[in-house]
Amino acid sequence: MIPDTLLRAARRMVFAGATAFAVGIVAVPSFVTPTVASDGPPSVADLAERLLGAVVNISTSQTVKGTEGPGAVPMPQLPEGSPFQDFFDDFFKNRGGDKGGGGQKVQSLGSGFVIDAEQGIVVTNNHVIADADDIEVNFSDGITLKATLVGTDTKTDVAVLKVDPKGHKLTAVKFGDSTKMRVGDWVMAIGNPFGLGGTVTVGIVSARNRDINSGPYDDFIQTDAAINRGNSGGPLFNAAGEVIGINTAIISPSGGSIGIGFSIPSQLAAGVVDQLRQYGETRRGWLGVRIQPVTDDIAESLGMATAKGALVAGVIKGGPVDNGTVQAGDVIIKFDGKDIHEMRDLPRVVAESPVGKAVDVVIVRKGVEQTVKVTLGRLEDGEKLASGENGSTDQGSGDKATPPVSTASVLGMTVGELNDQTRQKFGIAADVSGVVITDVAKDSAAAERGIQPGEVITEIAQESVGTPKDVMDRIGALKEQGRKNALLMLASKTGELRFVTIRMD
Repeated sequence: MIPDTLLRAARRMVFAGATAFAVGIVAVPSFVTPTVASDGPPSVADLAERLLGAVVNISTSQTVKGTEGPGAVPMPQLPEGSPFQDFFDDFFKNRGGDKGGGGQKVQSLGSGFVIDAEQGIVVTNNHVIADADDIEVNFSDGITLKATLVGTDTKTDVAVLKVDPKGHKLTAVKFGDSTKMRVGDWVMAIGNPFGLGGTVTVGIVSARNRDINSGPYDDFIQTDAAINRGNSGGPLFNAAGEVIGINTAIISPSGGSIGIGFSIPSQLAAGVVDQLRQYGETRRGWLGVRIQPVTDDIAESLGMATAKGALVAGVIKGGPVDNGTVQAGDVIIKFDGKDIHEMRDLPRVVAESPVGKAVDVVIVRKGVEQTVKVTLGRLEDGEKLASGENGSTDQGSGDKATPPVSTASVLGMTVGELNDQTRQKFGIAADVSGVVITDVAKDSAAAERGIQPGEVITEIAQESVGTPKDVMDRIGALKEQGRKNALLMLASKTGELRFVTIRMD
């Protein structure tokens, strides 16, 4: 006779096993609607079979110069007849350690996908083909074709290649709409991990709008579909077989997948690919402003109910808004009909806009919301202009009729008149105007904000200051109004602007 304790244990085991089986069935992805097999979950084989032909292996080679000089590793001197002679000869051949100082051939593998079968257009990551001397595209049917570079974009890590499809029937895929993807949607990644060949993995969208600090337009799709070395440049498909992302990065201590992979969304990539195909380079919109985040303290100082948007810290001379349309201290909350929730939203939406387009920009200026019309310039031209100017903005000369006061102490700072002597002492540029900070007290509110001697206060609460007395008067007025924080616009020694808030309690 079986003891009751064993029967109860057996019942628990049967129930637990049934539950696990049921959960396993529910959690299986279903890209298509095939007939459910009696021995397992629905298969994704039909979808994979249809897409595999469009995914390619990218093979590159690069000749690295010999490592001569102090850092070189010399060929070891071995005794005559040493059994290790052949080994070291092979190892050091063409590595710069021999007398010839020859170059070393370095090869790498990545992935890509065909988007135009007739033209032979292939998309991959820029880092897959960067600095390559030769690029070959290997197709799933065994064909290998030489590729030429159409164009690259380092900011989004996208590259476009071209092969000659003559005599070959290529398979192409198209971009889908990544904005429609939701957290939890099933996705399929196809690539060439570790050089093994076409490999299919399945997972879900784990998160959207990820910023991993890899570039100015980070807006990655995060997925737990296995992405490993060699998957870079490969496509991330939705359930319809459309490319909604380009697999480009992973977080992993070992180099293998731990379920945290990132893909460039098609919304961003498709526009870049179109520009590279058309021009061989990118042509992004440019607003011509320097921006910084809107913190809770800054929002309160500006009379905003919530912290949102991008605070304009400076206007670039010669840029599209150097006519006063947008000014330092404005907060941009909407651009061309798109809400700007955070500072990082603005560069991306501006860059995606066509050069020369006239757009409506909604700003908050001194607590009042208003709309201005701006015609965009070209970012690539703006970068050259910005690198050659000091970033100062002409927001007022700062000259006042009030008799000057030599120094004043306020909010943990000692401020003084900006004259020839203080300019020379701190190395302040001639076109910077305002009140110079000569000392910052340790452990003060100003020190907590990273304010340094030599910086110049140009505005307080969006009003220009030109003397130490102006600073004292503005702080006093803000305290009388019951304000808890003072918003300061500071200029660096070269004129680059930033905003900080300082507690006044």
